[in-house]
Amino acid sequence: MRFLYLGDIVGRSGRKLALEQVPLLRDQLRLDFVVANGENAAAGFGITEKIAQELFAAGVDVITTGNHVWDQKETLGYINSEKRLIRPINFPKGTPGMGAGVFELSRGRKALIINAMGRIFMDPLDDPFACVEAELSKHRLGVTVQFILVDIHGEATSEKMAMGHFCDGRVSLVVGSHSHVPTADAQILDGGTAYQTDAGMCGDYNSVIGMDKAEPLQRFTRKIATARFTPALGPATLCGVFVETDDKTGLARRIEPLRLGARLHEHLPTG
Repeated sequence: MRFLYLGDIVGRSGRKLALEQVPLLRDQLRLDFVVANGENAAAGFGITEKIAQELFAAGVDVITTGNHVWDQKETLGYINSEKRLIRPINFPKGTPGMGAGVFELSRGRKALIINAMGRIFMDPLDDPFACVEAELSKHRLGVTVQFILVDIHGEATSEKMAMGHFCDGRVSLVVGSHSHVPTADAQILDGGTAYQTDAGMCGDYNSVIGMDKAEPLQRFTRKIATARFTPALGPATLCGVFVETDDKTGLARRIEPLRLGARLHEHLPTG
C-alpha cells in the first residue's frame, strides 16, 4: 500500500498548495491514504472546522495536530464529532477528542493513526511512550490493521528517534512533526519500520519556520516582542514523506521524502 504524510501545514500559503496538490498526488503516486498535520493551518495557530473540511474534501484522510491544537477555541466544540481530526494521545484523561483512530481503506483494509507529543522542551503531558504502547497493545500490524502511523510532534530529535526505535517492527511509519524543517534521515529501521525525524512543513520557507521574518528577528536580536507572529505569505513548498508497505506484513518496503514547490530542492517519489 502507498501512503503520504504531509508535515505541518502553515497558514494560507501552505493550505493553498496542499489543496492544489493533494488531489494530483493521490493520482500520480496511486495513494491509498493521506495524513497531514494541520495544527498551524489557521493563520499559523490551530485549525478551524472550515479548514479541516477543505482539506478532507481535497483528499486528506486524517489530520493530526500538536501543541497548537487548541489555539482556535472552536476546535473544542467540534473535535469530538470529527473523528478524522485527532490530537496528541498523551493529553490528560478527559481532554476532548481522541489521540488515535482506526480508519477504513479500500477492500476492507484498515489504518491506525496515532498522534503523540514529546515532552522535552514541550508541555509536560503524560508519557508519550506509555500512551503509544497502550494503543499498540490493542492492535497487531498485518493482522487487525494493515498500516500504523505514529506522528511524534516534538522539539527534540533524540526523543523522536527514540520513539522510532521504540515502535520499530510494530508500526509502518514513525514520522516527526513540529520542527518545520525536513530532515535528511529517511530510512527503514532494522525491524522494518519507516522513519524520518521531521517531515518539514507545508508553507513559505522564505521565513522563520513559516512565520514572517520581521517579528522573530526582532525578538532574537532585541529580546522585545512588538507584534504577533504572522505566517509568511510567499509561495509555499510542500514537504512530506511517502511510504510503500508490504501488503502482508504492513512493514515498510520503501520510504522517500517529498518536497514540491517554490524554494527547496524538489524531490518527488517515483510512481
